[in-house]
Amino acid sequence: MNDDRAMTTDLINRRALLRAASISVVALMIPYAQAAMPDEVASAIRELIGDALPRDSGVVLQVPEIAENGAVVPVTVLVDSPMTAERHVRAIHLIATKNPTPGIASFQLTPAAGRAQVSMRVRLAESQRLLVFAEHSDGVVSRAAADIKVSVGGCLT
Repeated sequence: MNDDRAMTTDLINRRALLRAASISVVALMIPYAQAAMPDEVASAIRELIGDALPRDSGVVLQVPEIAENGAVVPVTVLVDSPMTAERHVRAIHLIATKNPTPGIASFQLTPAAGRAQVSMRVRLAESQRLLVFAEHSDGVVSRAAADIKVSVGGCLT
């Protein structure tokens, strides 16, 4: 009878030890997974706009709240600009924060475009935040962001 209790106690202790070890391994992996992505995104943004400090105004990012298929997500970007020779949008950049490659589109514009607007379909790996940056001819960078829920991912990892 005492042997049965000792065996039961040993099994419980082993299970508790394995459970604690599993939780520890997962806990150690979480910061790594979270730390890796922001560095990639920050690097992609820095590569596109340098050290400019973006302002939150003048850009409208139109995306669906829920994308049924991450392989074809419609995106439209509108930037408030007169598009004259003196004042125009030079570039529009789109960043997907959880895609394998964050920088997914860049468009170069001139005053001949008439308006600062681009539309496209993009692939998104999973639910995430899209960031858009608009570079103006006077050096100002404006931005907008939108969260999109993706039902089925559209990127191979």
